[in-house]
Amino acid sequence: MDALANPAELAQESQKSPVLVIIEQHVLARTCILNILKRQLTGLEIVEMATTSGLNWLSGRDIRLIALSIGDKEITDPSIENSLALLAKSCPQASVALLSNRDDEATASAAMQRGVRGFFPITIPVEVAIAGLRLVLAGGVYRPLPIVEQNGTSSLKAPSEHLDVPEVSEIHEGNGATTLVAERTMADLTPREQHVLEALQLGLPNKLIAVRLNLSENTVKMHIQRIMRKCSARNRTEAVLRWSRQLNGHAPSRVPSS
Repeated sequence: MDALANPAELAQESQKSPVLVIIEQHVLARTCILNILKRQLTGLEIVEMATTSGLNWLSGRDIRLIALSIGDKEITDPSIENSLALLAKSCPQASVALLSNRDDEATASAAMQRGVRGFFPITIPVEVAIAGLRLVLAGGVYRPLPIVEQNGTSSLKAPSEHLDVPEVSEIHEGNGATTLVAERTMADLTPREQHVLEALQLGLPNKLIAVRLNLSENTVKMHIQRIMRKCSARNRTEAVLRWSRQLNGHAPSRVPSS
């Protein structure tokens, strides 16, 4: 029979667990988020607190992700700017996700420009938010896709497998910069194929692309095959290189048929 575990050893082992921190000033909202994440994100210690000052007692812990709720505030609000600066200084290895009551494109873009890895409007479904958090924890970037309303204003929409309308594509580059690519520059690809290609440019595997775009892995494979066929590429890396050349103003070369 195995010896009973020592409580002190169990406590020490718990200290080694990676940590996800929820910062939300409202107790009810904080508790609801905590309970949902505990059920969905196993293998993490999930800690909740009302303000960023509570991070002090987590010093030395392996904090993987900090989910900061900003309510109705703008990203440019001094309190939010200060909070983001504090998180970057005190937890430089942790990814930061924002939970926002706003779902406009300007707020999302401002967040991403400040190094935020995930932007989660409270209007998105819970299952989409969980998938987005998993993506951020895996090293990816999550934000809903931008859509343009008839009045010309921009808002956000969670990725949908059936979304196939012309829109502006967004590529997150390795240095944190964001490049907007007009749909007409990639006219031969459908909007969904463009989103898959953007994920390929980030080096994401099929499984993470599926999570990022809320697709099945089989659907992702199908889109990649179509992308490769349309640019006459023999593999996904070559497809990315060919489209990169096209975006830089160079016509892609044809691969001689065997």
